[in-house]
Amino acid sequence: MTTVLTPASPLTAADRCDRCGAQAYLRVVLMSGGELLFCAHHGRKFEPELKKIAAEIQDETERLTAVPATNDEER
Repeated sequence: MTTVLTPASPLTAADRCDRCGAQAYLRVVLMSGGELLFCAHHGRKFEPELKKIAAEIQDETERLTAVPATNDEER
């Protein structure tokens, strides 16, 4: 997926996949207007078709593998 570099509000836990209802990690802004939200699974599954109709794709799937920061004072 192509990550959008334009400022967009980050996806939150309240944003849900339009296909299955799981947490969304991709926002697809359509050339025709409107947007679709997808979980990582459905984003990958529909990637070829989405690239054809997308004006922008905001991909936050890297958050799935990011290591959370730790506070040194907690050790």
